[in-house]
Amino acid sequence: MAEPINFNKARKAKARAQKEQQAVENRTKFGRTKAEKQAEAARREKLRKEIDSSKRET
Repeated sequence: MAEPINFNKARKAKARAQKEQQAVENRTKFGRTKAEKQAEAARREKLRKEIDSSKRET
């Protein structure tokens, strides 16, 4: 005789696996690497400094 299975646990495990698969797809589709984020932050900071330095004192 086969081992009985708990359908509730099986259903929840399947749902978790599907959510994890969706998360993997989203990370590859929308995610950015740490280097890309740092480069963007550095570019933004440089631009902010240029704008601040070009403001006139009143």
